[in-house]
Amino acid sequence: MKIFFKILFFLFIISFYQCDTKKKESEKDAIETQKRKKKESLEKKTIRPWDSLNSKNTEAFLTEYGKQNQETKVLIKTKFGNIKLLLYEDVPVHRANFIFLTKIKYFNTTVIYRVAKNFVIQGGNSDNMYTQKQRRKYGNYLIKPEFKDNRKHKYGALAAAREWKNNPNKLTSPFEFYMVHDRNGAHHLDNEHTVFGEVIAGFDTMDKISKVKVGVDEWPIDDIKMTIEVLE
Repeated sequence: MKIFFKILFFLFIISFYQCDTKKKESEKDAIETQKRKKKESLEKKTIRPWDSLNSKNTEAFLTEYGKQNQETKVLIKTKFGNIKLLLYEDVPVHRANFIFLTKIKYFNTTVIYRVAKNFVIQGGNSDNMYTQKQRRKYGNYLIKPEFKDNRKHKYGALAAAREWKNNPNKLTSPFEFYMVHDRNGAHHLDNEHTVFGEVIAGFDTMDKISKVKVGVDEWPIDDIKMTIEVLE
């Protein structure tokens, strides 16, 4: 009888030990799962930092983004050829914004939507629903002007579009830009729109684009699709 109780006690000890081991392993697995999920969450935030951009933190976000992304040359690709742009470092927020939108491929869903003969070629918008969804995602944020005495609307200047009505502070639309195609410049726009870069190659492409047929709103009859990529 004593042997029976000893065996029973021994089996109880083994069972208790196994349960305790399984409990510890389960708790360890739960902790590891929690750590993995937290790590994945942090990695996701790192990969997609632009999710934090909104209309309330625009300047702070783009200032920091500009420090981490210092590229100044980009390339616009169209069916008419390429246009190479230089972005000015002394207009930091607008430069950072253009690099930011280029890197998230916003412009790749847009078109050159305005061709004003012997004046400007304008892009950064479209009637594509995805384009509008992207704009709403960031709350259609606006940027304070960065006027510089040495940044004028010369031939080939790259500048930011904006609303003229009900916009006394001349806040910039971050999504739309234009390039001056008037060889005499467009100096009546100086200190009205922020000039943040210039065309350094592809003037012949601009000439070709300027010859397309447009409607009464200066929107090309046939869409001029474009993509923009960062060079350096």
